[in-house]
Amino acid sequence: MRHIVVMSGTGAIGLMALFLVDLLDMFFISMLGQIELAAAIGFAGTLVFFSTSISIGTSIAAGALVSRALGKNDRQQARMMASNVMIFAVIISITVVSLMLWQLPLLLDLIGAKGAVAEAATQYLVILLPSAPFIAISMSAGAALRGVGDARRSMIATLIGGGVNAVLDPLFIFGLSMGMQGAAIASVFARLAVMCFSLYAVVYKHQLIAKPDLTSFKLALPTVAKIALPAILTNTATPIGNAVVTSNIAHFGESFVAGYAVIGRIMPVCFALVFSLSGAVGPIIGQNFGAERWGRINQILRDAMLFTAVYCVGVSLLLWFGQDILIAMFSLTGDAAEIVGIFCSFIAVTFIFNGALFVANAAFNNLNRPTWSTALNMGKATLGTIPFVLIGGHLAGAGGVLMGQAVGSVVFGIIGFGLVIHQVKKMGLTHEQQLLDDNDILTPSVPVTAFCSSRTYMGTEDVLEEVLAADIDHSRNTTELKK
Repeated sequence: MRHIVVMSGTGAIGLMALFLVDLLDMFFISMLGQIELAAAIGFAGTLVFFSTSISIGTSIAAGALVSRALGKNDRQQARMMASNVMIFAVIISITVVSLMLWQLPLLLDLIGAKGAVAEAATQYLVILLPSAPFIAISMSAGAALRGVGDARRSMIATLIGGGVNAVLDPLFIFGLSMGMQGAAIASVFARLAVMCFSLYAVVYKHQLIAKPDLTSFKLALPTVAKIALPAILTNTATPIGNAVVTSNIAHFGESFVAGYAVIGRIMPVCFALVFSLSGAVGPIIGQNFGAERWGRINQILRDAMLFTAVYCVGVSLLLWFGQDILIAMFSLTGDAAEIVGIFCSFIAVTFIFNGALFVANAAFNNLNRPTWSTALNMGKATLGTIPFVLIGGHLAGAGGVLMGQAVGSVVFGIIGFGLVIHQVKKMGLTHEQQLLDDNDILTPSVPVTAFCSSRTYMGTEDVLEEVLAADIDHSRNTTELKK
């Protein structure tokens, strides 16, 4: 439990710094007094979340492969994998972002952005999206740091990024009167700062990056892709689900979208510890998987779930009592205030089940079962979102959309955690059986009967007697040969 709390806590502090800056972005934008800009941030955030989720997927591969190699005491393999995953992450990020920028008007239209709102979102995204490779490198480096157990420097990297963004945001937004574009530029500089410190920590402090080599990359590509591609699909399922929710909320008006955008900034700040939990638990499970410590893996899963439940209940109570302050802070009224109130009162506590799914996905990715994570998250984004959201929206409007999404999270959280417990138990039993089989090979089931072919059992005295007799015979034969 201590290991989980320390790794999650340090990760959460760094994540919270970045999420707080996103929250400040929303706060500063709301001070401009234009509901369209707040709605634009909501739509843009959905697409940014998609690109970031791809980087999270590649970072999962980095954490799994590096921690597994370290668990086997193979540091050179860990260095090679860290380097190759970063190259893979950059290639994937550049490819996806290029496609997104090419089809940006279509993507914004699909999630419900229209007119001036779509124009403002476009101005924000054309500045921020090209910096996605910075995030890809940073996240892979951060995962490698957690894989080697240095969660502190991973945390410091994100704190530096948060600090840079917090300083530059008001300067660009208000000082230079750049509005949303200023917020985007500040975020680009913050991403660059995180990448530089992360690389410094990985390359110079831990010497965990091997020199890039094309032959090594080609050889490692199947191994990296086996974990990274399912993990990317797993993580992009969440923003796809959010896009479905955003587009359904957009049917009820831009004010609801503005309120949902505020929720999108409040939620990661409040539940940063749960978001960081999957990144923290993954390397711990990976090391123990490499060392074949099944008892500890079971303990990690139980402790992680207990930790998630206690934390989420505590945060939900704070949101319940503090919702009026939040609504006033962002100058929300009418529909926007209503949907934030619904989130704080009824939705927040269901994040326990999101946490359960995060833990299950981290476990599957590090237990060499990445396709299970993909199936769970894709199932949640489709079967666990679309029908529940449509029914909820039909019955209770924009608030019902949120409630429907929460019900789907409960269902898939229970399914995911139940499956991972079953799988770990099954793998542990298989490992024990393998040890027994190996032991049977080394220990013959029929007693060894030295110097005896006519009897199936020979006592100690009989053995000694026959050895002596054989020795006497040998001596006689030798004497005869000499003569």
